[in-house]
Amino acid sequence: MGDFVQAIRVLLLMLISSALSAETVETQAVTRATLQETAHLDGVIEAVQQSTVSAQTSGTVVELPFDVDDSVAAGDLIVRLEDSEQQARLNQAEAGLQEARSGLQDARQQYQRIEAIHERGLVSRQEFDQARNNLSAAQARVERAEATVAEARKQLDYTRIIAPYGGILTERHVELGESVSPGQPLLSGLSLEQLRVVVDLPQKYADVARSQRQATVTLPDGRVLETGEMTFYPYANPQTHTFRLRLQLNEPNGALFPGMLVKVSVPVASREALWIPVSALVQRSELRAVFVINPEGEPRLRQIRPGVRYGQRLEVLSGLSAGEQVVSNPGVLVGSETLAMPGSSAASGE
Repeated sequence: MGDFVQAIRVLLLMLISSALSAETVETQAVTRATLQETAHLDGVIEAVQQSTVSAQTSGTVVELPFDVDDSVAAGDLIVRLEDSEQQARLNQAEAGLQEARSGLQDARQQYQRIEAIHERGLVSRQEFDQARNNLSAAQARVERAEATVAEARKQLDYTRIIAPYGGILTERHVELGESVSPGQPLLSGLSLEQLRVVVDLPQKYADVARSQRQATVTLPDGRVLETGEMTFYPYANPQTHTFRLRLQLNEPNGALFPGMLVKVSVPVASREALWIPVSALVQRSELRAVFVINPEGEPRLRQIRPGVRYGQRLEVLSGLSAGEQVVSNPGVLVGSETLAMPGSSAASGE
């Protein structure tokens, strides 16, 4: 009680020492409204598209046009393997296809000759069936040779690895001259075009957040980001007992990068609260008070216990009742004769 009285005296001495203000006292009523309680969590920005490109054929690395942290466009060559073996296989397969096509041509001509003779009854049914079977076999050899050529061409294409999407290379797993085999990682990268925020939500907030489906993402500089689809993981982390929440980001100017920390605000509860303007609060040392207009129309200083601030509104936990009038511009009371003096019951909060 002694600290409070001392704070009152210091406040009043500071006010009385100033010149009389000619401004008009403005008042606002204490209002009751719903307070949406929010959990503030740390989120991390990550890329939607991030992957590792692996070798799909064997060979020796002969070209690496890009290094780590370089930007690449979709379709750019990022790795080239030595392709002499694949080229030789393709040449061999194409030669086999040409041979098969020649055999098919011979079989077709032979079948056409025997078919014409067979219609006149000059060859046996057995010879006709054999010619037809030879034609079918030749067609099958051509199809098999075409498949071999397609496979050989694909293996040759695998020696030229291109970027599946535009982005940044984050890691290089091979060097020039290194031999690789199918399945071996080559390069890792990510795209900056599509980003999202990932945050771990405590178990006690999970049900409310899942039903509300509202969240705000804020950068350290206070800028609020535009978010899209919200995804809740259907299972909890067994170590932390948290549920993962993922929010798509719509950020066209490219100012965000994977790994950045952001604040994610998730509504978790609501309750009724009393509100006053932030400007009405008087703070001196440990004192938190407002000027309340009494029934006689005079301002009297009263100590309050403030709660959370929401925009230009301040929650009041105790000290006021709904409907009471508070001075929203207490600075104009400096030096005013209507100011309550120390020792009055209103000023002491009794």
